Amino acid sequence: MELNSVILTSAGSAVFFRLVNNAFGQLPMPESACKNAWRWRNICTSFVHSIITGVWAVLCFFLHPQMAEDLIETHSVFSHALVSVSIGYFIYDFFDMVVHQKLSQSWELLFHHVVVITCFGISVLSFRFVGFAVVALLVEINSVFLHLRQMLRMADLASGTLYRVNSIINLGTYVVFRINTLAWMTRWLVLNRDNVPLVSYTVGSVGMAIMTAMNIVLFCRLLRSDFLKSSAREGKKEKEM
Repeated sequence: MELNSVILTSAGSAVFFRLVNNAFGQLPMPESACKNAWRWRNICTSFVHSIITGVWAVLCFFLHPQMAEDLIETHSVFSHALVSVSIGYFIYDFFDMVVHQKLSQSWELLFHHVVVITCFGISVLSFRFVGFAVVALLVEINSVFLHLRQMLRMADLASGTLYRVNSIINLGTYVVFRINTLAWMTRWLVLNRDNVPLVSYTVGSVGMAIMTAMNIVLFCRLLRSDFLKSSAREGKKEKEM
């Protein structure tokens, strides 16, 4: 993809997800979510992005398996387009949060988006490390269940069977596609230090360290919220019986 194609693809993606957000604003939403309609639309849009990019990332390796053997130079137009589309989404989401949320509430995600846009931008503009970026997008498989969890909570469905099943799948995919994937990426970066330019290595290392810390914190919050608290409540009920 030429530079103009990258810009058009990313810009088109940002516009697409903005339109998706607007579309969710026209659809009926749970009454309990109406008090924070912007957040509902934002999460639903992120849910759509996760489904698209999660499936797309898997297809990239399925259709072009040789990319897994060389994450630096080998890539397809299909995989390059995926990274460009994701840049557009993160740009859209960055400005959506800047406009609708206080900085104190969103600075962690805003910083995360800046890191991702920078790393992915270097990749698509240099036509290198596209495979590495696609590996990073495998975390979106977990994001499908992470966003669904938020949607169920906003719809006051956090006590049903669907929420419980989703919580188990969410935690399992979190370990596999977030923690393990980030650990593998960090290991790959260290092992391939001599093949990675200093600037890319520095940006990548800082980005990996930040996202690993953020993901560990979020994992602890999910575990405490969906499992430890519920276990404590069940234990309390048993004592009262």
